[in-house]
Amino acid sequence: MRPAADPPTGPASHTEAVLPAAPRGLRALASRAVLTGGITELALVGAHVLMYPLGTRVEPVRPDPSRRPGGRNPAARALFAADPLAARTPVVLVHGLIDNCSIFAVMRRSLRRRGFAHVCSWNYSPLLDDVARGAADLGAHLERVCEQTGHERVHVVGHSLGGLIARYHVQRQGGDARVASLVTLGTPHRGSVLAHLLPTPLVRQLRPGSPVLEELALPAPGVRTPITAVYSDLDQVVLPTRAGRCDHPDLHVRNVLVRGIGHMTLPFHRQVLDEVAATLAGHRPVAVPLATTAAA
Repeated sequence: MRPAADPPTGPASHTEAVLPAAPRGLRALASRAVLTGGITELALVGAHVLMYPLGTRVEPVRPDPSRRPGGRNPAARALFAADPLAARTPVVLVHGLIDNCSIFAVMRRSLRRRGFAHVCSWNYSPLLDDVARGAADLGAHLERVCEQTGHERVHVVGHSLGGLIARYHVQRQGGDARVASLVTLGTPHRGSVLAHLLPTPLVRQLRPGSPVLEELALPAPGVRTPITAVYSDLDQVVLPTRAGRCDHPDLHVRNVLVRGIGHMTLPFHRQVLDEVAATLAGHRPVAVPLATTAAA
């Protein structure tokens, strides 16, 4: 399957298309890929509504079995042959707005089957009204994960708002000391025009040009955490599509465009799961900040 090129939309360090390009023009509205993606999105939304109550429970943080005396990770796979330690780094999954950890039901199982020894989800309060406060709460949770697993750093995967909360913690609260890598799925890094429809305090922070997004656009020299931003051309929540890109000259950012995948489908789609696993395992290139490239 040949990857399609991502159209230029401004400065970016690395961009990779995962799925083939859909037809352009009016025919694209009725293309098989778009129709299939739309139907899949509707089906997953319905299934997720049924699964939602299961995601309200608090998931315990379990110690890494490979760190116990004589312990081994029975799920180890050839994916980690080049770096046996990659499978041991804990992975924390952070959900989006008005959601919970049930959105990661498939991803949790997929990552564990691929050899990741410790995968857990984190539910923030449904009453959260501030990105910075949610980021601080995430930081406290990451500290607990590190303490209970014996690891100094973790991977974080954030869907939608969860990715923005994690990025804020990494970029503005010193979270890069704990976060080894961050993958965002359908995250409104530049906001979304749909945020104008709901005037709640948290949603107002997701509007393009909001104070929170302006703060994230400020210089961030020295941030070490590599960020992979997966965004879709069929995302009906993050509008316009390019708002799902993370373009910052000081960050190690790699933008990945996928095609024909809806907003809620991203954490379930096989090719997205493959991309997340390969990224966390260190099999994807680490982008160089544009500011560093320009200085050289």
